[in-house]
Amino acid sequence: MVASRSEAISLPAIGQNILFVRGQKVMLDSDLARLYRVETKVLNRAVQRNGDRFPADFMFQLTVGRARNLKVPNWHLKI
Repeated sequence: MVASRSEAISLPAIGQNILFVRGQKVMLDSDLARLYRVETKVLNRAVQRNGDRFPADFMFQLTVGRARNLKVPNWHLKI
């Protein structure tokens, strides 16, 4: 669910969405979309269309095999 425009997102809530993966700070697209109050597919489309505006290491996408091998509690990935 996308937050309404009038809802403020607290800094602690943002910090809870930052994960450390292999020594890198990472946010899931769904969490980032919620921060910007858009649907995840809208955020992903915007990034794809404007890829030249982002640094090369801005994002990565898990392969299906790696997503299946993730062992992270409470994550529900749609594969």
